Amino acid sequence: MRTILAVDDEVHILELVSYNLEREGYQVLKAETGEEALDILSKNRVDLILLDWMLPGMDGIEVLRRIRADQNKRKLPVILLTAKSDEISKVVGLEVGSDDYLVKPFGIYELLARIKAVLRRSEGDFVPKEEEKEEKIVIDYLEINRARRTVTVHGELVELSYKEFELLYLLAKNRGIVFTRDNLLEKVWGYDYIGETRTVDVHISNLRKKIEADESQPVYIKTVRGMGYKFA
Repeated sequence: MRTILAVDDEVHILELVSYNLEREGYQVLKAETGEEALDILSKNRVDLILLDWMLPGMDGIEVLRRIRADQNKRKLPVILLTAKSDEISKVVGLEVGSDDYLVKPFGIYELLARIKAVLRRSEGDFVPKEEEKEEKIVIDYLEINRARRTVTVHGELVELSYKEFELLYLLAKNRGIVFTRDNLLEKVWGYDYIGETRTVDVHISNLRKKIEADESQPVYIKTVRGMGYKFA
């Protein structure tokens, strides 16, 4: 049984979400503050977190930062829930490391669809397919190890989120091929991902900061104006 930690200071939302998740067969743990959420995470195995942004005391963004800074929990899927619907807020949430972003008020069926999509994408994170066991892509000073899910630049390990790795690997494995943003959403985020193409731009920007010597003049990930991106 999958365990989901729901974090929200609005008790009626917490109860509504918990009720519907339990009907779908999930085990639900509940927290009303960021501090309580981190305490629960330290004592329980959790498969996904539904995290409200506007929490009293430690807000959801700070909770997310702490999760991503924890070596043992940094790949834990997190869906950020918030009343903030502006683009800048969405970008902030994605850059900090949320796996998805859902604006309140939301429909329960949309929430369930997003949970299923995020959980499916996170499956097998550390279990490579048989044919991928020693697969590496080495381009100049960049090395991508599919089996170990590691990336190094000049021999230095670069920390990537799950989707950053998948995005980089897809582009590098198909060098020279131009992918539109919709292509990338479909292949990296899944067919039923309910998101915006801005999500792709944010992850590309993050990748450039991590692997390019100068992100303003990228060598590896090129923008093809009016189309999308390719790995040069």
